[in-house]
Amino acid sequence: MADVPTKTARAEWGTRFGFLMAMIGAMVGAGNIWRFPYVMGNNGGGAFVLAFLVLLFLLAVPGLMAEVALGRYTNKGVIGAFREVVGRGGMVGFGIVVLLVNVALMSYYSPLIGWTLYYAIHSLLFTFTAAGFEAETFMESFFANPPLMIALHTIVMGAIAAVLVLGIRRGVERLVVYAVPALVVALVIMTIRGLTLPGASEGIAFTFGIQWEYLTFSDTWIAALGQALFSTGLGWGIALTVGSYLREYDDVPLGGGVFTAIGESSIGILAALAIFPVVFAVGVEPDAGAGLAFISLVQVFPEIPLGGIVAVVFFLGFFLATFTSGLLITEVSVTTVSEETRLSRTQTVLGICGGIWLLGLPSAYSADVLDFLDFVFGNWGLPLATLAIIGVIGWILGPERLRLLAVNRNAGIYVGKWWDPVIKFVIPAVMLFIMGYFAWENFGEPEMIAGMFVIVLFPIVGYAIMSVVEGRHGEPDSAGVTGGDD
Repeated sequence: MADVPTKTARAEWGTRFGFLMAMIGAMVGAGNIWRFPYVMGNNGGGAFVLAFLVLLFLLAVPGLMAEVALGRYTNKGVIGAFREVVGRGGMVGFGIVVLLVNVALMSYYSPLIGWTLYYAIHSLLFTFTAAGFEAETFMESFFANPPLMIALHTIVMGAIAAVLVLGIRRGVERLVVYAVPALVVALVIMTIRGLTLPGASEGIAFTFGIQWEYLTFSDTWIAALGQALFSTGLGWGIALTVGSYLREYDDVPLGGGVFTAIGESSIGILAALAIFPVVFAVGVEPDAGAGLAFISLVQVFPEIPLGGIVAVVFFLGFFLATFTSGLLITEVSVTTVSEETRLSRTQTVLGICGGIWLLGLPSAYSADVLDFLDFVFGNWGLPLATLAIIGVIGWILGPERLRLLAVNRNAGIYVGKWWDPVIKFVIPAVMLFIMGYFAWENFGEPEMIAGMFVIVLFPIVGYAIMSVVEGRHGEPDSAGVTGGDD
């Protein structure tokens, strides 16, 4: 860290559209294209969509506003934002917690992006419509080839590094302003094709028809809650980082909250519309589970006219969704580390991407490791990170102060006092509920033990690191190069 702070000009989003596409690109990923349809299929179709939308706008939208506003208020990455609020000392270590969870998440998300890349390549080769193709055998042979999965993981992290090295405007923004609209176009094309198939009306009825009894099931609401939080990435540091690059006149409530939620939920519903008419048209069960996209849907393509083209459209869109979200997840660590050290952006990108690549090798080697880590961090690590960010806003900075100084500044819609208790009490209580619920459901299981390990170890490590670092230097370092490349 530096004794004499020197700053370069901080990068900013070039346009409001670029900011919005960055937010949606970060939020729209496997959670929308892969997870949303199969969770929906397991929880009553339209009833799940209704529960999801209710929880999305009651919890996720206010939380996203808070996280984006914290980034705007501090104009810093995760650790710098925490330092700005709590002052120097060990409490800044809760920013380390968010960073550790973020890196862990990306370490197993990168191999998943590799899966979508592999399927996208084979869709271009028209493998799925070739004579004698068997979807389950194809996936099993893929998972039985660790060198191939590691190679794909390597390609993904290399591609992410290549984009991030270019910076915020020339790299991230330039990609997302094309990738997100391309994803939407791909899903629309697939939806139109699906609606022309005989029997597709059953898929529409399943997507929008509400089986009211499902709204009385606690499992439906818990699944909807998990989807609302997972698909928006609330509290992962992504919205904070994106918000830190906002321009003076950008809008937090609309751009960072409402429009983002509408965009990402619309893409999730559009993915369901793209998948279920096709699925119902050939008689595949909609509750096929996690294999809906990679096994069940792949079996459908040979059965429909122009199935090979439909496969290309779907899997290229799927890859774009996962890649853009992986890009923004990685940017969280890049922004933070570049601010906290004297490393250039290029050095930071190479270091972060190299570290994630190394940590991701076990998940790339084995899909079972990936599933285990996803369950542990999805149910304990990510709620812990959300609790850290929303907790510091609600209980230290103060939601009223943030609302007046950052949320409502140049806002297109006014956010009233109702927002304060949601941030201070409701969202933290929900995070504690999620961690407690899954601890109870998995009591004594290896996943639960690993989750408790994360909850205890990460805060201790973060507090210890920042106690030493902050105590060793009289002033926080501001020497990072975050914007000079743009």
